[in-house]
Amino acid sequence: MPSAEIPLALSYDDVLLAPRRSGIISRSDVDVSTRLTRGLRLAAPIVSANMDTVTEAEMAIAMARLGGIGIVHRFLSVEEQVAQVARVKRAEALVIPDPHTVGIAATLAQARERMERHGVSGLVVVDDEDRLQGMLTRRDVLLQTDPLTPVSELMTPRERLVVGAAGTTADEAARLLRDARVEKLPLVAEDDRLVGLITLRDLLQRTERPEATKDDRGRLAVGAAIGVRGDVIERAQALQEAGADVLVLDIAHGHSERAIEALGRVREAVGGRTEIVAGNVATAEGARDLVEAGADAVKVGVGPGSVCTTRVVAGVGVPQLSAVMDCAEACAPANVPVIADGGIRAGGDVAKAIAAGAESVMVGNLLAGTPESPGDVVRRNGTRVKVFRGMASAPAAAARRAAEGEDGTEFSPVVPEGVEAVVPLRDATATVLHALVGGLRSGMSYSDARTIPEFQRNARFVRITAGGLRESHPHDVSY
Repeated sequence: MPSAEIPLALSYDDVLLAPRRSGIISRSDVDVSTRLTRGLRLAAPIVSANMDTVTEAEMAIAMARLGGIGIVHRFLSVEEQVAQVARVKRAEALVIPDPHTVGIAATLAQARERMERHGVSGLVVVDDEDRLQGMLTRRDVLLQTDPLTPVSELMTPRERLVVGAAGTTADEAARLLRDARVEKLPLVAEDDRLVGLITLRDLLQRTERPEATKDDRGRLAVGAAIGVRGDVIERAQALQEAGADVLVLDIAHGHSERAIEALGRVREAVGGRTEIVAGNVATAEGARDLVEAGADAVKVGVGPGSVCTTRVVAGVGVPQLSAVMDCAEACAPANVPVIADGGIRAGGDVAKAIAAGAESVMVGNLLAGTPESPGDVVRRNGTRVKVFRGMASAPAAAARRAAEGEDGTEFSPVVPEGVEAVVPLRDATATVLHALVGGLRSGMSYSDARTIPEFQRNARFVRITAGGLRESHPHDVSY
């Protein structure tokens, strides 16, 4: 290609948003709600990355409660990933349709093991035909020392329980729990068979967090990543059955025949009941091909992540701002949203990505050091840190082979395109999201934009030099 035909591509650091006259009085007047996919909306346009050092159930729960969403990584067995999704779905809901139970003949040891395994503070006690017999809470077992004590001797029996009918509403449940001063309301059918459970905690969370991302049954929304080969269909169907609201096709080169073919097979397998995100791509052609293959959203980003080395190892990629702009323009005629994946270091980058056409951003590094991310806290050079690794790094590739059942003996010429590193222990996910969304709100107010579509219409970029970038950061001071 002649040098004159090589286009210029820009990263977030190459531009700034030009301020304009604004009538916005307060950042609280700005609405940052958006679409993740064609059919799923978010109160906050932040997605936690499907990386094994970023998102499992605890992160996904935190993200959904804050109005975003988490994508559980796929470097788990199908059963383990399904269990992670199920944990999110059970974290809160108006009605828990299948509450954790224990048999009336069980022992204290069996009940404790079940509580610990599922991370719950109480069990509904039932007989062999699922008829309600009582409730067992952590308070009932806390000071007990004989592991062989029957559950029947420790539980609150059926005749002392406050019980609701199958169709109990939120208002009715609140009244029953308030009047009886209890925290759990079992729901039963006419034959006393257990059909659900309502908890005071879930009722309170419904009112305290109206911005939470939830499904049509009042459960927290969650996404899950899948691959493009092997057990992809089995995994997709199992995750759909577990309640995953969105499936994310996880492949570094989303504009490949394998990815497009897998997208078609997954779409056929799950039908229209579950949204599908496909990617990653970095060109308009790639975005259009994924839209035509049935994607409900397109994930954009080849190489911008802090632990990704694709651009160095393979020499491949497109600077993220240009990639987002080109892909968003390509997806617009089909009304398919773009997720900007990678390169987010501060709220200003979120603002630039969304001004460029993305409807949400995927974040890895900034969330990897939070308490909700998977992994242990360790000390390195006197600093508390957590491991953070790219999903194309050598350790992640080994984990992937183990999850997919490969023995690792077959020679593979694949060179790692990511690194394993550490990040400092950070504040809670809520604090990180507050900073990112706050930066976005500020950016929108400077552009006189009250909504994201208005922001994308009003935003004006200016290119800057290296001097402009230095000028943008704190300088000539010690801090």
